Amino acid sequence: MTAGSFASVHAQELKSLNLLAPSSAGSGYDQLARTIQGILQAQKLTGPVEVQNVAGGGGTVGLSQFVTTRPRHPSALVIGFALVGGVLTTKSAVTLDQATPVARLMGEADAIVVPASSDIKSMADLVSRLKADPSKVSWAGGSIGGVDHIAAGLIVKAVGSDPKKMNFVVHAGGGEVLASTLGGHATVGISGYEEFRAQVDAGALRALAVTGDERIAGVDVPTLKESGVELSVLNWRGVMAHPKMKDDERAELEKVLAELVKTPQWKEALAKRGWIDTYLPAKEFGEFLAEEQKRVETALKEVGLL
Repeated sequence: MTAGSFASVHAQELKSLNLLAPSSAGSGYDQLARTIQGILQAQKLTGPVEVQNVAGGGGTVGLSQFVTTRPRHPSALVIGFALVGGVLTTKSAVTLDQATPVARLMGEADAIVVPASSDIKSMADLVSRLKADPSKVSWAGGSIGGVDHIAAGLIVKAVGSDPKKMNFVVHAGGGEVLASTLGGHATVGISGYEEFRAQVDAGALRALAVTGDERIAGVDVPTLKESGVELSVLNWRGVMAHPKMKDDERAELEKVLAELVKTPQWKEALAKRGWIDTYLPAKEFGEFLAEEQKRVETALKEVGLL
C-alpha cells in the first residue's frame, strides 16, 4: 500500500491528535513528539497533530494532567524510562497503569560530557575523581529517578564509590542540562547524545563516553565499557493513549504508529538523532512496561533513590 492510499484510508479515522510531552522544549520527549508530529502530518496519516509541553516532577506533572483531564480530541502521551522512574521516586498518586500502551518507538544512549575548558579529558579522568570523592563531582542531568539519574548513580557505584554521596542536580529537560553544562554550573552533563551533539561538533563540549552497548553510528565517542566501566544503560521512549480514548481511535493510533516506523522519514530521524529502532506494538509494549517498572525499581534501590 502506498503512502497516498494509506493516507486516504486513515486520515479520515483520526482527524486530529493531541500529543503531550511531559518535559520542556528541546528535551528528548519533545524531540520525539515533534518528530512524530512532522511525519504524521507530512505523510497525511492523521489530521493536525498538536504538541503540548508540561514539565515538572520527573514527568509526573504532565502525566497527572494527562490522565485527569478529559480532552476534546484524541490524546496521547510520550513516555519513557525517565517517567517510569519519576513515578516511583516522587511517589506519584497517578501511575502509568492509568494510561494505555500504544507503541514503544525508539531507544537512545546517554552521553557524558564536560565543557571544552574542563581539565577532565577522558572517562578515566572522571573515574579518578569519582573514586576520590563523588560528592565533589556535580552532575547536570534530567528528571529525578530518570535514566540520567540512574545512569550516573550506577556509574558511581560501578567505580567503587557510594552513589548516595553523588551530587546530582535535577533539570526539567535536555535543553536545561545543556545550558547548565555549557555555563560551567556542573562538573559533567549527562543526557541523550542528541541534546549535546551540536555543541560537541562545535567544540564547546567534549564527550567522554556513551552509555549504550555500542557506539552511536557516525560518532567517535567510546562506550563506558570501552572506557573500563562495566555498565550499559539505554533509554527508551514510546506512546500511551489517554484512558478515555475511544477503542477505535486507539486502534487507529496503533496502526498509524506501526506505519510511521516504516517511513523513510522515520529512518532518517533515527540516523540523524542517533536513535535506535526499538519498536514494539501495543501488546508487547504493555508486557515490556510491566517488567520495566520492576527493573527500574530495582535500579533505583541500588543507587539509593528508593
